[in-house]
Amino acid sequence: MSYAKSLRCSKCGREYPLEPINLCDFCFSPLEVTYDYRSMSEVVSREAISSGPVTMWRYLNLLPINDKVVDLGTGFTPLIKAENLGKEIGLDNLYIKNDCLNPTYSFKDRVVSVAISKAMEFGFDTVACASTGNLSASVAAHAAKTGLKAYVFVPANLEQGKMVSTAIYNPTLIAVDGTYDDVSRLCTQMVGRFKWGFININLRPYYAEGSKTLGYEVAEQLGWRAPDCAVAPAASGLLFTRIWKGLNELAMLGLIGPVNTHMYLTQAAGCSPIVNAFNAGSLHVHPVKPNTIARSIAIGNPSDGQYALRIARESGGGACAAFDEEIIEAMKLLSQTEGIFAETAGGVVIAGLKRLVDSGAIKRDELTVAFITGSGLKTQEAVAEVVSPITIQPTLSSFIENCADSVEGY
Repeated sequence: MSYAKSLRCSKCGREYPLEPINLCDFCFSPLEVTYDYRSMSEVVSREAISSGPVTMWRYLNLLPINDKVVDLGTGFTPLIKAENLGKEIGLDNLYIKNDCLNPTYSFKDRVVSVAISKAMEFGFDTVACASTGNLSASVAAHAAKTGLKAYVFVPANLEQGKMVSTAIYNPTLIAVDGTYDDVSRLCTQMVGRFKWGFININLRPYYAEGSKTLGYEVAEQLGWRAPDCAVAPAASGLLFTRIWKGLNELAMLGLIGPVNTHMYLTQAAGCSPIVNAFNAGSLHVHPVKPNTIARSIAIGNPSDGQYALRIARESGGGACAAFDEEIIEAMKLLSQTEGIFAETAGGVVIAGLKRLVDSGAIKRDELTVAFITGSGLKTQEAVAEVVSPITIQPTLSSFIENCADSVEGY
């Protein structure tokens, strides 16, 4: 059973029933799922979690799902000790949370698994989403698994890899001539007209809860403790806030000690409204027009930006941005030190991590987790220049003639 009690406004605190709604009708702020933690604590334990499935659904009792879950095998992805990368940038206790290894190759499978499960509870026969690419692929895949109809809306200039990885599941794929913010506005207008489950609009409170499992997993994989520092990408800001929520829920339930994690968010310099607000000391996040290769996090008007900003400050963390050139170099660095090919958003994280270490914000001995949220197979164009093969004839003499300089000891 679910221990979810209600939806509560994140700003004014008004409560609403557990229905497909996402905004407070009084102050128009986002709604969040609330839980009966006292009852939850009677059944949730380290032992119970560890005996569960080796997916995100080992945390079922901490999620807002009553009925059957829709699971493609999402979650419990590797937490890797990144010794090579750590040595390169000056960290002794660096870990990479590699969410490239989810079924559709991004962390979005976590949020969609929860949202689709909830959509089926609510009786929707059609689901939809506004996406920068990763979400559209995940929604299409989960809809294919459940037999739901799917309409996915994406910017028309989306990377080819993300178009293909969405279209293969045969949703109705709609390319909108505009930015993600334009796509999101269009879908918001559609909610009242079409009786669909919009994954990141009217189902958003439930969708958001899927990201908490990243925090749960990291704490469990670290031996039931929170990291000293966490570095994550920020698009809408929602992922960042839910990693924090997940860690604090575990502490509230007595599964880990107090959370003293410094939370650092990273954005691309070409779309960094939350970083801009942090650096300006502002309480408000002002929209920007995206201009970056990191399209998966290119949201110029982040709906949860203000809350992400608050967590970055209150946790003693921070925010930093990376230029496109740094993003590309960071993608190469992660690949060539740890064997992880991340998408451009991962390049943002590693470039930001390097900046934070260089500035002294993150200390050498602090246990730091960097969250890599999607696979580079979807954004190959960003690093296409790495392909520079040595072309030879199929003979030993041709190999020696063209490659001898590169053969050690020859």
